[in-house]
Amino acid sequence: MSEMEQSPNYRKGIELVREMLGPQFLAGLQAAAGSGAFAADCASIAIESAFGAVWSRPGLARRDRSLVTLGILIASGKTNELKNHVRAGLNNGLTALELQEVLIQAIPYAGFPAVAEAIEATVSVLRERGLVDEQTKTAKDRGML
Repeated sequence: MSEMEQSPNYRKGIELVREMLGPQFLAGLQAAAGSGAFAADCASIAIESAFGAVWSRPGLARRDRSLVTLGILIASGKTNELKNHVRAGLNNGLTALELQEVLIQAIPYAGFPAVAEAIEATVSVLRERGLVDEQTKTAKDRGML
């Protein structure tokens, strides 16, 4: 076990990832961190820093941290990571309607192109969770992206 893996923040990060993203995601993240391969340290730093030190801070509830994180990911166009945090947001108590409102709130600040891509990512997770059906169409579904 590395020194980082023994730190309190690393242990908090492991528990938080398990709760927010599930055991399968955690197993993948831990496998990456322990692989010794290229960028393995990035996974370890994510566990210890992002989850163990930041997400576990007092002051904001996880649900609120999810809202902030979703806005940042939408604005920065990080749709793959957005999918992970839509899943986490749902696990942290957000509803599909609230996710829709986050997307709407982002339009004047991030712009329509960023939000259109974020809608695609969000709808894919909502479909995966059975929260919307195939009748819910995105710009990509309509051939617009």
